[in-house]
Amino acid sequence: MELYWWSIEVFDGAALPASRWQDAHGEALTEAAITHGAYAWQWHAHSWGVLFEIAFRGDEQWAVFRDLPAVRAALDAVPDPVNGLLVYPGRGGSSGRAQPRRPRPVTGAGAAALPIEPEPLGAVLATCHPAPTPAGVGTA
Repeated sequence: MELYWWSIEVFDGAALPASRWQDAHGEALTEAAITHGAYAWQWHAHSWGVLFEIAFRGDEQWAVFRDLPAVRAALDAVPDPVNGLLVYPGRGGSSGRAQPRRPRPVTGAGAAALPIEPEPLGAVLATCHPAPTPAGVGTA
């Protein structure tokens, strides 16, 4: 049986920590999840806020849960309404990955710039300060 995990991350606000938000809305969110088909759920406290992970047996159950008035009200009441909420599929926070990470593609095709050999000092000076021509040579 495949589970579809969803994560709700709530970050601390300037005036209210996310743990207080969890105290106010956590039971309502957990009850809504259970009564609408959640198979598993977990709350995690972090230094930056709280994380609520919910597993459903199908994505359509998540959509029903997400549209419940109690869930909408809880998400609208996060401590930082501008930057304090992330909702996304999968497990969140520091839960790790189900599969190991692949190496990232190398930018620039993995090539490095070749070192440039400096020109001899005499050639540089000759282009900056050409040698004076003798008087009467090349003048008409």
